[in-house]
Amino acid sequence: MKPASPIYGLMAEFRNPGDVVAAAQRAREAGYRRVDGYSPYPIEELSEALHFHKSPLPAMVLTGGIVGLLAGLGLEYWSSVIEYPLNIGGRPLFSWPAFIVPAFETTILFAAGTAVLGMLALNGLPEPYHPVFNVPGFALATRDKFFLCIEASDPRFDRLGTRRFLEELGAIEVTEVEH
Repeated sequence: MKPASPIYGLMAEFRNPGDVVAAAQRAREAGYRRVDGYSPYPIEELSEALHFHKSPLPAMVLTGGIVGLLAGLGLEYWSSVIEYPLNIGGRPLFSWPAFIVPAFETTILFAAGTAVLGMLALNGLPEPYHPVFNVPGFALATRDKFFLCIEASDPRFDRLGTRRFLEELGAIEVTEVEH
């Protein structure tokens, strides 16, 4: 068993988006799986290279919407049929056409709430501290630099071998990310 590494990983800095996308693809081909990329704007090719495709969020939102629909209809049924039945104009107690709009509202409410809470949970937010913020120059990731980080928890991670690999990819600088 490999001893625990005292670092979070290695961070490579690149000048342009093409370089970081190519580096991410090569890292994936080399067998690295715990890799993350940082750029000042979204790069679709980088997401594809890092295999950030599948998200459980759509299924969570659908489930939240269905639960909201059932909760809305259940509340309306309970209040108009079980708890406070009123026969108005000879209509049935559960007159479903009148219940469509409130049920739709609870569907949207639950789906939107699930989307917000699910996004926060899946992104690991709020996260006031992350080790990559300790890297000198990482603040440029929001301006004009591109970074690729290979985490020490990756099974293929080797401090010297991974550093050499990142340097061979054309990185301007490779920095150790401290915990």
